[in-house]
Amino acid sequence: MVIVKNLVKKYGSVVASNHLNCRFETGKVTVILGGSGSGKSTLLRQVTGLEKPDSGEVLFDGLDLTRATREQLYEKRKKMGMLFQGAALFNYLTIFENIAFPLREHTQIADNVIKTIVTMKLEMVGLRGTEDLMPSQLSGGMMKRVGLARAIVMDPKIIFYDEPTSGLDPISTGVIDKLIRDLNRKLNITSVVVSHDIESCFRIADRIIILYYGDIIAEGTVEEIRNSTDPRVIQFINGNPEGPIPFTRTDKNYLDEILS
Repeated sequence: MVIVKNLVKKYGSVVASNHLNCRFETGKVTVILGGSGSGKSTLLRQVTGLEKPDSGEVLFDGLDLTRATREQLYEKRKKMGMLFQGAALFNYLTIFENIAFPLREHTQIADNVIKTIVTMKLEMVGLRGTEDLMPSQLSGGMMKRVGLARAIVMDPKIIFYDEPTSGLDPISTGVIDKLIRDLNRKLNITSVVVSHDIESCFRIADRIIILYYGDIIAEGTVEEIRNSTDPRVIQFINGNPEGPIPFTRTDKNYLDEILS
């Protein structure tokens, strides 16, 4: 579904994507793991065409998004769904209007059909009957599920999740994890999940990519990642404070200077 080739992105002296090569396979759940500042969000923005890299290619459905026109990007994004970290609901719209928004913006579907589609999508995320509520009346977990219903309302080929379980309690996290897996299977879609939640990722992933300050240091199945002998991977998945991965990028830069 998506192929990333030799992707490079820098912000001044900071390298966010360092000649990245990876792919997100059709019908699979791929999780991008990494600590703060590792380049996860940068990669997500580039893969969705929201930000252009300095060099490299992002092939989505046969089109290189880095060279696409505005019109081509607009059309390709109709095939993408996105669950933002904070759900990104419009707080002045009802739940129904939030989910119906993409349909009203991008299609000519009649209102009675939109009502049926929205009801179906809410049913899929376990929130049927909440159509008339406002976002302020929902819990954090419910808001995430509404955001997910909106992400699938256009029947996308691929869904991108930006920290889908961030700020949720363990039960709500489990609900979101199950929804990701269930929707991936029922809708036969491709899922790309950006996260730093190890347990959640191990539950949902078909493949995992681990980023370390712009570099891919590990890629494989859950078992391959669990059994990795790379000390950086071991430190990250075990959450050890001591190891080759410094606490911040500043620490890494300092270490690079004194070791060079």
